[in-house]
Amino acid sequence: MSKTVIEAKILSQDCIATDIYSMVIEAPSIACEARPGQFLSLYTSDSGKLLPRPISICDADAEAGSIRMVYRIAGEGTRLFSALTAGDTIRVAGPMGNGYTLLDKSAILIGGGIGIPPMLFLAKKLEAKKTIVLGFRDEEFLSDEFAPYGEIVKASDAGNIGFKGTVMDAIREAGVTGEVIYACGPTPMLKAIQTYAAEQGLLAYISLEERMACGIGACLACVCKTKEIDDHSKVNNTRICADGPVFNAGKVVL
Repeated sequence: MSKTVIEAKILSQDCIATDIYSMVIEAPSIACEARPGQFLSLYTSDSGKLLPRPISICDADAEAGSIRMVYRIAGEGTRLFSALTAGDTIRVAGPMGNGYTLLDKSAILIGGGIGIPPMLFLAKKLEAKKTIVLGFRDEEFLSDEFAPYGEIVKASDAGNIGFKGTVMDAIREAGVTGEVIYACGPTPMLKAIQTYAAEQGLLAYISLEERMACGIGACLACVCKTKEIDDHSKVNNTRICADGPVFNAGKVVL
């Protein structure tokens, strides 16, 4: 379903790591609806860039009426966002997509790279016991903010942050266990989690990263294959922006 585009005031914006920014906006109508795993569609002020950029929700404070997003500069659109400062405004729509299903089961939360920010909102909202596994390339960010919500296990490519290797290497080496997995990150990581969950007989919910166009499911630019026929397209695919971005790992083909 399409969401109304609003003009939101930027309350703060800070660079928290190389090319990674934390932006907080004033958007009461969005903050009261937002759920972990959803995203916002952000529009640039450049009239030559009509399509919005999808940015995941890192946190939402319904009482303060604010939304926090942590994003990486990936192109000219996000570079334009990074130049904005407190007091500026930005056009946004949301919350978009479907979020995580919060279950009362011991959980493993896994975030890789720019898939880490949405796991913070989930960690705050999920009341069940949880272990939080964070995968970095070579620079750490946000990890201290997870500390109040569960045990943290870290991994990095070079081994300069936590375990050396992937998040799955860290899970095995640290002996992490749980009844359900929640994850967001690059496709290779999600594939490994999907395989691991199937081997262990675990329920897993994964948030898929994909380039989007309209953000509301009309254009079919962001689709992935599924094991079931989609009611909208009548073929074995699903729209990541509208039907996701969170899916049961056992129902999608990566």
